[in-house]
Amino acid sequence: MMIEEDAAALRNGSRGLSGQWADAAAEDAAALRNGSRGLSGQWADAAAVRPRTTERHITVHKRLVLGFAVSILALLVVTMIAVLLSVRIEECSSSSPGSDTAADGPAGRAGNGSVAGSARLNRNHAGEPPGRGGGEAEGPGAAGGGQAEEEQQEEEWQRRREPPPWTRLRLPGHLRPLHYNLMLSAFMENFTFGGEVNVQVECLNATRHIVLHAHRMHIEAVRVAEDRLAGALRVSSFFLYPQTQVFVVVLNRSLEALRSYNLKILYNAPIENELLGFFRSSYVLYGERRFLAVTQFSPTHARKAFPCFDEPIYKATFKISIKHQATYLSLSNMPVETSVFEEDGWVTDHFSQTPLMSTYYLAWAVCNFTYRETTTKNGVVIRLYARPDAIRRGSGDYALNITRRLIEFYEDYFKVPYSLPKLDLLAVPKHPYAAMENWGLSVFVEQRILLDPSISSISYLLDVTMVIVHELCHQWFGDLVTPVWWEDVWLKEGFAHYFEFVGTDYLYPGWNMEKQRFLTDVLHEVMLLDGLASSHPVSQEVQQATDIDRVFDWIAYKKGAALIRMLANFMGHSVFQMGLQDYLTIHKYGNAARKDLWNTLSEALKKVGKFVNIQEVMDQWTLQMGYPIITIMGNETADNIIRISQDHFIYDLDIKAKDRGLGNDSYLWQIPLTIAVGNTSQISSEAIIWVSNKSELHRIASLDERSWLLGNINQTGYFRVNYDVRNWRLLIDQLMRNHKVISVSNRAGLIDDAFNLARAGYLPQNIPLEIIKYLSKEKEFLPWHAASQALYPLDKLLDRTENYNIFNEYILRQVASMYLKLGWPTNNVDKSFVQASYQASYQHEELRREVIMLACSFGNKHCHQQAATLISDWISSNRNRIPLNVRDIVYCTGVSLMDEDVWEFIWMKFHSTIAVSEKKILLEALTCSDDRNLLNRLLNLSLNSEVVLDQDAIDVIIHVARNPHGRDLAWKFFREKWKILNARYGEALFMNSKLISGVTEFLNTDSELNELKNFIKTYEEGSVASFSRAVETVEANVRWQTLYKEELFQWLRKSLTL
Repeated sequence: MMIEEDAAALRNGSRGLSGQWADAAAEDAAALRNGSRGLSGQWADAAAVRPRTTERHITVHKRLVLGFAVSILALLVVTMIAVLLSVRIEECSSSSPGSDTAADGPAGRAGNGSVAGSARLNRNHAGEPPGRGGGEAEGPGAAGGGQAEEEQQEEEWQRRREPPPWTRLRLPGHLRPLHYNLMLSAFMENFTFGGEVNVQVECLNATRHIVLHAHRMHIEAVRVAEDRLAGALRVSSFFLYPQTQVFVVVLNRSLEALRSYNLKILYNAPIENELLGFFRSSYVLYGERRFLAVTQFSPTHARKAFPCFDEPIYKATFKISIKHQATYLSLSNMPVETSVFEEDGWVTDHFSQTPLMSTYYLAWAVCNFTYRETTTKNGVVIRLYARPDAIRRGSGDYALNITRRLIEFYEDYFKVPYSLPKLDLLAVPKHPYAAMENWGLSVFVEQRILLDPSISSISYLLDVTMVIVHELCHQWFGDLVTPVWWEDVWLKEGFAHYFEFVGTDYLYPGWNMEKQRFLTDVLHEVMLLDGLASSHPVSQEVQQATDIDRVFDWIAYKKGAALIRMLANFMGHSVFQMGLQDYLTIHKYGNAARKDLWNTLSEALKKVGKFVNIQEVMDQWTLQMGYPIITIMGNETADNIIRISQDHFIYDLDIKAKDRGLGNDSYLWQIPLTIAVGNTSQISSEAIIWVSNKSELHRIASLDERSWLLGNINQTGYFRVNYDVRNWRLLIDQLMRNHKVISVSNRAGLIDDAFNLARAGYLPQNIPLEIIKYLSKEKEFLPWHAASQALYPLDKLLDRTENYNIFNEYILRQVASMYLKLGWPTNNVDKSFVQASYQASYQHEELRREVIMLACSFGNKHCHQQAATLISDWISSNRNRIPLNVRDIVYCTGVSLMDEDVWEFIWMKFHSTIAVSEKKILLEALTCSDDRNLLNRLLNLSLNSEVVLDQDAIDVIIHVARNPHGRDLAWKFFREKWKILNARYGEALFMNSKLISGVTEFLNTDSELNELKNFIKTYEEGSVASFSRAVETVEANVRWQTLYKEELFQWLRKSLTL
């Protein structure tokens, strides 16, 4: 909410829309009184007025009197004619006749002056309807009539037995925007902005109601005119309807179909101190706090910055102009065309017109950053904008260089050139997400784009790389070709997530991202979520506004990516690539639905002589939730015959038994099952079996009693595979004898499947623990990473139990020998890890890091001693000699083992460091303390935005919840501060769901489950889906404790005594 009495607001009241925009309104008395168009009403009344001559005032007053007289005369004539002809003036408004004013020039010229008549500011707060307007603009004294008009309009529609068009989720569809001319004035002293938007619309069906999106802004004036030299159409009234975040303009007569019109709206709004819409952020440079303002419109927040048709299907061109103080610069999707400097220290930047695009990836920013630039071989100018000190240190150089290479990679892969003349990368201190793919102006939170090679780990480099790869893919999937509606958001997010791994493979071919790291980072993670009964299809119907935010979750991103990867593998990568090229070429600058993708890919297969109905196959994967578990059973009565069955995998089998919808046979998939036969020395080439029935018999050649079967080769399919106990035993024996016969990807897959099958009750609890015995011989990173990720939830289920030390001891035995073999890395800060990565050290360094993390986490004494020694050396010498790739492990271990002084030292370093990568791991290390007082202190500090950035506070709370000493503290803090947290993060995609999941996922007692259910009853509003998942997860945790905990401990005790 803006501060109405702010002195800065009063000082700047005259700096609104001026220059060419106000030329046509120069004769307007109210405009002269207020000095401009940008700010009016309660702001402009107190604004400083420039001296004017007495003659000028006399001229203005004469014209006012003359205009008023003409208006009265015109009204009398119209009234007499109406009475004589017995014509009923339909739904005539009761506003003052003096509000009808002359047209302000040719209606077809966007931006030609301000709206005629004095633009009175509505004094209602954001979300409340302003007064209704008479004629072309809101008339004086009309404020307060909007509610009555809204009710009158709704009564009319009730008589028709239809819902009013402004009460529906989707816009009516009577109008289509063709072009926006948007002119903004940003006041950074008081964080407000004024705007004038001119929208050229095409009328598709006749209507008296113009309905478009607008939210949390003050509408000053409205004008509607035919898109030719005719005058304005009379506006009966206008009002905001906050329930659906729309703005309604009611006309005296209908717009005619197949004609174009110009809609002009004057408005103003605050530059919010939040994370969505047009919001502000700040940073400190040389002891001085500096401010910037930036947009975040996806998915439905453009309407907070300007009235617009805020749905992805409504593509239009945009011409943006931004007026700001000359001490700032402005950025938008397109390059600056011209800049007009004014004498009073202000400048207006006029940007080139955009191609056809949707509102959600329109963007602008006002900041005082500096930049570095490079150019692609096709002439695309790439700039990285950031804080001046970060640019000077070269923290953006890595991102800038890989962006150039990646743009060239995508142009070659898709055979579609990048569509804009430039691409700006903007690094901001505060942002709700890692990044946003605005076309030509991608915005990144600093932690996901700035990188200092001297103090950043390989893990951090990987994070930065993959976020950039993701956002650049969106310049094609999302920006150039946009989903028709949010139900298919996976069409852009799934592709961008998949190409994170393909693009990183292009940059670092030896890292094997798509074939290996994809499994642990995407496939295994999303199958945890999609195995819940509260999951949903990847394409889900969006029925209400809250559903739009809900579709942006890991199902859309990660399951979408996993299904795309499965599709690419069974089609063949070259055919798949050819299909994507055709899809982008056909639909560029437009919208596409999933059937468009399926049809294009089916056509690509036809070109190589394959006839597969992709839609028939993929609809089963995208339109029903969850995924199958394939069970392969040997047949004891017939040689070479196996039975393959499919079932819907659910972690909580009790829920499946109770819910008929989950337990029936309607869940069927067409499954591309790859299968191979192996023995102690070799494995056969894979064969593909399409499984489409509940149960099938298949003959497998070369299958004998000494052979084992392996399904889902390299885990290209989105499903789990179970076997009979005999086959599991043969696979375990193979891993112990010669694990290299089975591929690295399948070794990781066996580990993940076994742990999750056991957790759901499909397998005995000992099977996964027996599998990981072979790890002492494993020299590849991926299986260790899979084991670490699978052990983590099991560890959290057990870490508060009496017998936890038994589990702890078992894991330490499996880790010990590899920990001794690998040792610790040496500190080599002089040698850039980026150079080291080119020397193929990535796999080895990541393996060593994984083993050290397991050793320290489970209490290996040498690991603890080493961490304590490194921390002590840092404190005593004030020189950080801790190896880069294990700093986070050392910081966390040191904080948990050592006294409060170490915590205070890390806290001090967190405040003093300027490197964003270091800041992140220092903050997370503070959550590792065993001291509950320090954890409580940190939780309370996390809500202070001056201490912890808004987006980082969630990570603090979640990391405290993962600490067994702080789990109950974080859970209590979450409940007590829920109103504050929900107000801060409720509208931001992912943030609330991430917080709810992170705080509750390891609650596992009956009392905690009851606390969760009672809490949800108290705070029913919002985040329904996230809380449903939380309840199901905690219920599954409690169920596992009851059914399987003792079975696991009995086996562990027996195993440790052998």
